[in-house]
Amino acid sequence: MNAFFLLCSLLLSLPLAALGIPAGTSTDQPKPRLHLVGDSTMADKTNLAYPERGWGQLLREFFSPQLTLINHAANGRSTLRFLNEGRWQLLLSDLGEDDYVLIQFAHNDSKQDDPARYAAPDSTYPQLLTRFIRDVRAKGGIPMLATSICRRNFNAGGQLQDDLALYAKAMRQVATQEQVELFDLHSWHCAELQKLGPAASQPYFIQVPAGLYQKFPDGKTDNTHLSVQGATLVAQQFVQQLKQRQHPLAAYVWRELL
Repeated sequence: MNAFFLLCSLLLSLPLAALGIPAGTSTDQPKPRLHLVGDSTMADKTNLAYPERGWGQLLREFFSPQLTLINHAANGRSTLRFLNEGRWQLLLSDLGEDDYVLIQFAHNDSKQDDPARYAAPDSTYPQLLTRFIRDVRAKGGIPMLATSICRRNFNAGGQLQDDLALYAKAMRQVATQEQVELFDLHSWHCAELQKLGPAASQPYFIQVPAGLYQKFPDGKTDNTHLSVQGATLVAQQFVQQLKQRQHPLAAYVWRELL
């Protein structure tokens, strides 16, 4: 056994040329990279004392370290604002060949009262998605789209009100036109919330009691942003879709449940 370890040590100490490997050759395998682009429902949350999480933040828990995940998603961003703030250009400057880029927007694109963010579902929104896809391909990257998750918005009769349906439809059309891989989280998430109903779906979103957080002395009900449970549920669904379609990134999934 000692002789074996001695032999291994000697081999490791030899120059590459002595092993038949040309000088200057790197023996390090580059790690694949997955870039996430989106809004607050996907973004990393730095204040871990507050229960809000983005599903992209939880996604790391399902992949092995052999996959590098870079989360560019940020609170309050739409396709238009992400571009105009220079965030998209920053991503492109770091994008490597064969990097994956997953894009998910809609929540802030729908804010018609905010011209800095509003992107109409029948014009600006699909135009910008198309630009993003082509920009990634021009850099040798691999673009992917994910339709936005649903808001927890039930009417008095217990029916979910889908106010982002037009954006999901527009993204599906862009995916078809540009022949890009689509993860339809919107259809799945809306159906899941409807199945759970108003009461059982509540723990998946932010519901904080009064007197717990100084910023929200009267408590807070937030039916857009995800709790730890809600972010985990969406991340699990994305991972399951990867595995179901035998996507190359599925090779880096090391678990499906936390």
